[in-house]
Amino acid sequence: MKKSLELLAPAGTWQALEAAVNAGADAVYLGGKAFGARAYADNFDRDELSRAVYFAHMHGVRLFVTVNTLADDREMRELADYLAFLNNAGVDAVIVQDLGVLRLARKIVPELPLHASTQMTITNSAGVRFAADCGMVRAVPARELSIADLRAAAAEGVEIEAFIHGALCICYSGQCLMSSLIGGRSGNRGRCAQPCRMPYTLISDSGENLLRGSAGAYLLSPCDLNALDVLPQMIEAGVCSFKIEGRM
Repeated sequence: MKKSLELLAPAGTWQALEAAVNAGADAVYLGGKAFGARAYADNFDRDELSRAVYFAHMHGVRLFVTVNTLADDREMRELADYLAFLNNAGVDAVIVQDLGVLRLARKIVPELPLHASTQMTITNSAGVRFAADCGMVRAVPARELSIADLRAAAAEGVEIEAFIHGALCICYSGQCLMSSLIGGRSGNRGRCAQPCRMPYTLISDSGENLLRGSAGAYLLSPCDLNALDVLPQMIEAGVCSFKIEGRM
């Protein structure tokens, strides 16, 4: 059976949510005030989340919530309450990185659909199979994968969601500790300082500038992702959800 295709747009603010819905997105993803990988976005409090679900569903749009940071033991009680709230609010799925969060969600809200975040660093079909075995209905593979990798992932029978626009980091999806080491702000806790977007110089042991501006100052910043030219191949490979980045 042919899967329907979904355009998935970000919403870091209420205005962005309205814009995405009015522009024709099939689904939107957003974060609450905690447990989301974009802690510096405006995000949504519980009242706003409930209103967002109502607004999206009134327009026939699905709404996913990011619960995709690593959680500490001391946060589990708050996390359990939050997951129960999201389930009762009627969100269509939550996006998860931490296996402990996954286990807790399966225990207390087993009917709530779960998506494996790109932060989970799923890089092959075996990773997709593992997510499916854990009860996840969708996987968001690492954005570094090739079309052939995506085809193999989709062959596992789980919905595959892939980024088509947004940042490419110098480190592998879900594996970066650069922000934590340089600035004490962990991307895995939603507080990435984006050090790979900063200007750098490359200095030799003798102090000589090895590049002298030939490569520009942004030595660790790859060009942003733009997959428009390969959308037909992605569709043919079995990707069903096409994700735009940008909650910030």
